[in-house]
Amino acid sequence: MIHFRPDLLRNRNQNRSMVMARRGMVCTSNPLASMAGIDVLKDGGNAVDAAICANAMLSVVEPLFCGPGGDLFSLVWVEKERKLFALNASGRSPYDWDLGLAQTMGLTRIPSYHPLSWNVPGCVSGWGALSERFGTYQWNRLFQHAVAYAKEGFPLYPVALRYWNIEHNGYPDLEKAFFPDGKAPKVGDIFTNRNLGDFFKTLSAGGPDVFYHGEIAERIVKYSMKVGGKLALKDFQDHSPDWVDPVCTTYKGYSVWEVPPSTQGIAALQILNMLEHLEINSHPGNSTEYLHLLIEAKKVAYEDRATYYADPQVADVPIERLISKEYARTRSRLIRTDKASDSVPAGILDQPSDTTYLTTADEEGNMVSLIQSNMGNFGSKYVPDNLGFVMQNRGSFFSLDPGHRNKLEPHKRPFHTIIPAFVTNRDEPVFSFGVLGAGFQPQGHVQILLNILEHGMSVQQAGEFPRVAHWGSSAPEGGKMTDGGTVVLEPGIPEEVGRALAERGHNVSDKRSVNGGYQGIWREEEPLRYFGGSDPRFDGCALGY
Repeated sequence: MIHFRPDLLRNRNQNRSMVMARRGMVCTSNPLASMAGIDVLKDGGNAVDAAICANAMLSVVEPLFCGPGGDLFSLVWVEKERKLFALNASGRSPYDWDLGLAQTMGLTRIPSYHPLSWNVPGCVSGWGALSERFGTYQWNRLFQHAVAYAKEGFPLYPVALRYWNIEHNGYPDLEKAFFPDGKAPKVGDIFTNRNLGDFFKTLSAGGPDVFYHGEIAERIVKYSMKVGGKLALKDFQDHSPDWVDPVCTTYKGYSVWEVPPSTQGIAALQILNMLEHLEINSHPGNSTEYLHLLIEAKKVAYEDRATYYADPQVADVPIERLISKEYARTRSRLIRTDKASDSVPAGILDQPSDTTYLTTADEEGNMVSLIQSNMGNFGSKYVPDNLGFVMQNRGSFFSLDPGHRNKLEPHKRPFHTIIPAFVTNRDEPVFSFGVLGAGFQPQGHVQILLNILEHGMSVQQAGEFPRVAHWGSSAPEGGKMTDGGTVVLEPGIPEEVGRALAERGHNVSDKRSVNGGYQGIWREEEPLRYFGGSDPRFDGCALGY
């Protein structure tokens, strides 16, 4: 067992207790979603059923972050099989959308707030795959909470509303659905989304097929044709989620697991591998030396991310090589301990790529790590007629460089940022967690793990501890880091650390801001019990019983 440090509890105004329970736990970014998941567990559902229910509820109460118009990834520990499963339920680009067409339109980047950024939404297929393979609840009961809250209304929470008030002029369907009277709602206002409630009733009755082979697909395609998108019925009919093999590395004797590309999870594994060689454990947490090594390892991993991460079903992605210890040893030699780098070369490899996160656990020992996203706040800002949810804009992450692995091609998954994570120890499940925040997520995963495995923090303390973010690395959709990027420190990191980082050549922002949003469940045996943590940077909570 990790021996959590009680001395870190002395500043109780800055730290709350872990939630502890034996029969089940749900951690999400909104209390209403956490309670819905607990209701399912108490009613006989398992961790998979609770995760689907909670995710659907988040679609209602946090529609800017997630929803049926987005994509989904998940890691599932199935106790009866003593095995971890990985699901990629992200969508592919339209068949009628390629580089040649983009070039004739004069595009150098795919616009984010436009139907050209749409892929087939994969979220609903993910719910279907999870329910069919591992769920125990009847499908039509999974969405009862979502239907009720969407139709009857709920009070809006403050952190979600901080991101709600985006530019919405020129997007009439977005305004109609989410900006009553043309303005963003206020904290505590009762918000209803009857169209989304009707959608969930249709989905409950028709199952996932109604989304990809029935009425919902037809309505989205009709809307796409009206607003200039490329989606067709064949794109929906040919969509499928994929069960894939999770990938891992080891750190401090623990195995850290991620979903492989098309998402960016292996960046966290690359960073951990390099930090092991750099002996980051010899420095106090959030000290100048500690943050310098963390930032520099991130820069190196993200250069590989920009070069190699893509859809492995279409492009050659050297996953095993990228996450190998030998490769990390070579890459870590690029890192100077006394100076920040302005640019980093990608590794040379021989060849034959906005969000909500939740985690659940049940009394049988099943655990789910699930992340789901529209990408941007309110995604592409387009809401198909009377469906009540936005279409994601993940397609804007394709590169229009013909030589790039992540280039736009028909029926292809783009590079993804959303990543769930899981940790085992000697083949035993111990930690299900995730950190939202686009390109920040691998950085967040690493910081959470270091807080627990190196510094003895609890799952709650690990999420509350101040974080650092580095922005401006080279990216898979285009753009090259030449100036070292920008370091953003959270409040709580001493000013003198920021000044010392600047003296080493880091571009440290004058502004402090919060980085990412975390949920986590730690598991202990004999007897089975769970310890939950939820990030105070968002509205949510961990609940157990």
